[in-house]
Amino acid sequence: MLLFLLRHQVLVLQLLLWFVFVLVCHSFSETALKECLDDCMEALDLFLNNRFNESLDKLRPRINESMYHALIYATVLEMQAMMTFQHEDICNAGHTMKNAQEVCQRINKKSCITCHNPSVNAFLELHAEVCFAECQLQRAALTFLQDESMVSFIKGGMKVRNSYLIYKDLHSFIKSHSCLKGPCHVHLEGGISFGVGAFNLTLSLFPPRILKVLEFAGFSGDKEYGLSLLRDGATGLNLRSMLCVLLLLCYHTFLTFVLGTGEGDLAEAERLLKPFRLRYPEGAIFLFFAGRIEEIKGNIDEARFFENGCRAQQTWKQFHHMCYWELMWCFTYKRVWKVAYFYADLLSKESRWSKAMYVYMKAAYLSMLPADEARPFGEDEVKLFRIVPTLKQKIAGKSPPTEKFAIRKARRYKAPQPIKLPVPVLEMMYMWNGFSMISKQERLTDGMLHTVMEAERTLLESPENEYTMDDRCLLHMLKGLCFKNKGLIQAAEECFNRVCSSEKKIKFDHYLVPNCLVELSLLYIDQGRREEAIKTLHKAKHNYKDYSMESRAVLFLLFLWNPERFSLVSTSALRV
Repeated sequence: MLLFLLRHQVLVLQLLLWFVFVLVCHSFSETALKECLDDCMEALDLFLNNRFNESLDKLRPRINESMYHALIYATVLEMQAMMTFQHEDICNAGHTMKNAQEVCQRINKKSCITCHNPSVNAFLELHAEVCFAECQLQRAALTFLQDESMVSFIKGGMKVRNSYLIYKDLHSFIKSHSCLKGPCHVHLEGGISFGVGAFNLTLSLFPPRILKVLEFAGFSGDKEYGLSLLRDGATGLNLRSMLCVLLLLCYHTFLTFVLGTGEGDLAEAERLLKPFRLRYPEGAIFLFFAGRIEEIKGNIDEARFFENGCRAQQTWKQFHHMCYWELMWCFTYKRVWKVAYFYADLLSKESRWSKAMYVYMKAAYLSMLPADEARPFGEDEVKLFRIVPTLKQKIAGKSPPTEKFAIRKARRYKAPQPIKLPVPVLEMMYMWNGFSMISKQERLTDGMLHTVMEAERTLLESPENEYTMDDRCLLHMLKGLCFKNKGLIQAAEECFNRVCSSEKKIKFDHYLVPNCLVELSLLYIDQGRREEAIKTLHKAKHNYKDYSMESRAVLFLLFLWNPERFSLVSTSALRV
């Protein structure tokens, strides 16, 4: 009997202690979570005002106890590592992100998604689960950068899949429990919207064949759904709203150009950017996107936004590098070769992202100058072209296609008496979709056409060599692009057809024919010549393999033509 009473009292005491613990946790969780989020919002505000070190100082004291402090701190370090591309910075960011993940795991000891009666603690676990998924995704990105081995690639892929499944389950849980509103719910919804939206948008951009394989592994992507979720996340005042805005801005101003779809909505990009430009008028990130939008609109002289972005802060020089790259192209479009060379030179000295590309561009700009004109810093383009192959690097186990292309073109300068490339700057400009950028300003297109015609005259006056036919075909293609910009459709078509008819005579630049076929298909779509467009696209897609920058042409083809529906999209969906 005594033993029974003793055990009964112990049980009562345990129940009382548990009740007190729940009350304390309820009060602590709700208050502490809000305090942490408010603190992180202030740190983010400092970051967006270019006060990067102050932002890190504010976060650092609590990175071992607060999941949000740990996540934001690690995210800032990862952003820095991706821009510096230094091995030490990448390792440091990876270690910090792993620590952030461990903080999330301590809070989320049990999966909150299985809770049938969500409490404040369960909502705290939901927040921890979102942060954990974000840590997994960012650690995957660092894994791809840090090590190029297949083992690391598989590990990174597993992290991506784990993150995707967590976001997917969280999204389903929130939708099925829409009546439940825990503490700081807007931040929770913002985190889920960002994750699910980012995955849907990114996966939808993969080619159909790859997407089918990913769907077999459990992935799926819906572009419109992804964009809508990111818009929802961007409009609310939450910790991830800035991330949602930046991803949407990247999509509308960069991804659509890289992919060649031109589906970016500049009006939406401007709407998204406006409140941030008002709140952070000197914010380097937002000045950069303001410059990019003007550049796409054809207002090349508005490059001052990039210059202002460089002046706005001196702490993170890596932000300058993004501006230097855009300024380099802005002066390229205006054919101010020496100033463009200056920015390529800065990039080659300060940025580690693509030394081969930067040095190639330096040499290319120098080669555009008259032979008797003095070279800046006494540099010689032949020597620069010759060192390009030594600067090749790998990202996620592969060399970037643009670097491979630059190295192939630079091989012409290995010989003791090299044969000059005719217009290397314009050729690389085409690879970066630069002719679409100048299409809004006829004077810029006229300038490029003049440069191509001068190169054509020089080539005709020069003795023939093994590269002559390749160079002639390149100039025909570039001339066709200029004619297309000017609305001279028949002249453009003749230029592209001349390249295709010379296919058997091309010895080195085998990429020219499939790319001209893609350009021809665009012209046919413009004119409503559907059957010819389908036939041309089919030929480009199935008859050519293993040529330079093949991935670029394939992306154009995949977004122009959906083989399953066998239908063409309009050109309005191909241009911004």
